[in-house]
Amino acid sequence: MKRISLSLILCAGLVFTSCKNDKKEKEMESQSETEMSSDMEKQEEEVKKVKVTLNSVSDSNLSGNVVFTEENGEVSMTAIISGLAEGKHAIHIHENGDCSAADGSSAGGHWNPTDAKHGKWGDAEGYHKGDIGNFEVDANGNGTVNLTTDEWCIGCGDSKKDLLGKAVIVHDGVDDYTSQPSGAAGTRVGCGVIQK
Repeated sequence: MKRISLSLILCAGLVFTSCKNDKKEKEMESQSETEMSSDMEKQEEEVKKVKVTLNSVSDSNLSGNVVFTEENGEVSMTAIISGLAEGKHAIHIHENGDCSAADGSSAGGHWNPTDAKHGKWGDAEGYHKGDIGNFEVDANGNGTVNLTTDEWCIGCGDSKKDLLGKAVIVHDGVDDYTSQPSGAAGTRVGCGVIQK
């Protein structure tokens, strides 16, 4: 009788321990799935992308695209532009997301939410949030612009950082980085609205 009682207690103990281990494994699996799903959601939230089509203005032959990608608190800009004369040209972000005027003037002035003076991007004396600068165009009329910064965001709602509702403007001239308020970059030859 003692043997049977002892065997029953031993079996019950094994069953109880087994159930307890199963429960722990299920809790760990559930926790792991929750963490993975949370990580995936964060990754989806962290990567934002906006593609801007550049259209010609002022009877130019310009065409191109600009892609803004926000990831981990930084925005990368890549512009691929064609239809320009060989040499240097200026590119800026302007305050109004409006390219309706034939000369691009509806885009307004440079985007300058901090009321800084015009200058070269990163200059200690100041620069506009839209002062991207100059880029080189090859003999075939093609140019590329790349910039990464934590001073911009896409759709964050911060009026000092948010690119949405602005316009990308390409000029036929060169930004001299000193003339106020816009660097004397010449005629606007391309315009594209930054919108989702």
